[in-house]
Amino acid sequence: MISSYSLRLPKVVFGGENPMGQLANALRAEGVARTVVLTDASLRRLGIVDSTLSAIRTAGVSFEVIDDIPAEPSYEQVQSVVDRVRKAGADVIVAVGGGSVMDSAKLASVAATDAYTIHDLLADPGQASKQLKCIAVPTTAGTGAEATPNAIVAVPEDEVKIGIVNDAMIPDYVVLDVRTVQNLPRKIAAATGIDAMCHGIECFTSTKANPFSDTFALEAFDLIINNIEQACDDGDALDAKRAMQTAAFYAGIAITASGTTAVHALSYPLGGKFHVPHGVSNAILLSPVMHFNEPAIRERLALAYDRAIGAGATTSEEKSAALIARMDQIVEHLNIPKKLAELGVEDAPIDWLAEAGLKQRRLLVNNMREVTLEDAKAIYEQVI
Repeated sequence: MISSYSLRLPKVVFGGENPMGQLANALRAEGVARTVVLTDASLRRLGIVDSTLSAIRTAGVSFEVIDDIPAEPSYEQVQSVVDRVRKAGADVIVAVGGGSVMDSAKLASVAATDAYTIHDLLADPGQASKQLKCIAVPTTAGTGAEATPNAIVAVPEDEVKIGIVNDAMIPDYVVLDVRTVQNLPRKIAAATGIDAMCHGIECFTSTKANPFSDTFALEAFDLIINNIEQACDDGDALDAKRAMQTAAFYAGIAITASGTTAVHALSYPLGGKFHVPHGVSNAILLSPVMHFNEPAIRERLALAYDRAIGAGATTSEEKSAALIARMDQIVEHLNIPKKLAELGVEDAPIDWLAEAGLKQRRLLVNNMREVTLEDAKAIYEQVI
């Protein structure tokens, strides 16, 4: 655990009853004249964006909707979005969607300038500065992008994903409205929920874990372990869905205060090369990485067991094993593939994957146990 740490948060978070009413009030208070709303066509077709647009209308603010934000976009696709946002001439960006939409909006909030491009930020994210305020309305209970300074983009020429990180990208406002996740398809709820579970346990077992990150990581992990299955299985389980939405936000805060580890580091090549959805790639790697890390993080896993499960196992070793088994059980219950072959990926290039994974130093430095090239190969071998 590090001795020096900090906590960076969105300016305002709206939740509970009528958060959209609070959003309308905030838009008035900010004196916003025009917004641009980023989302995707499926969310708009399902009516999930309607409540946000209604709040914007109530505030008397004009708006333009860009509803073709691609899933897991490349840096070039995000640059195209940025160019359109600039042309819209808005005061504020509103993101209604999952991680890809929110990441695109966050990047647009700092890249709406001639000073640098998204490609420039790949090499030097520190040059970014806030250009437009950003409001995040997450429609999944998983990525935590509404709380983080991170944005993930694909780099097609290298077949990997890269995280651009800058504090200026933390959204200014967050709206947590359970109605936006109420009718989320089970497959998406499961994958994004597992992503949030990974955030919680990785941040708690990170070399950068600290009292701030622990507070949010443990609470998030506890909420997820005890609600994810019901939230995914029962469309009417609003309390469980609200708990997952809160947990995803808390886990995002934990990322900002600490950081994820080898699960996320090794998942990026799977997404970049094979286009495996982010939550699914994390789920595939979760158990192998946890077993690999277990000797180094046993006591932390035991603490997480005490918090989230709390009965049955007695020794640290038993608690650690039981917690990993419980996470594996949840992945299986949610019908998420455990092998790349189940996703149609044949003849995965182990050497390339291992080398690409080890390039994710931003995350691997957080891992309690050093991951060598041979270690990475052995982990990938388990998920072929």
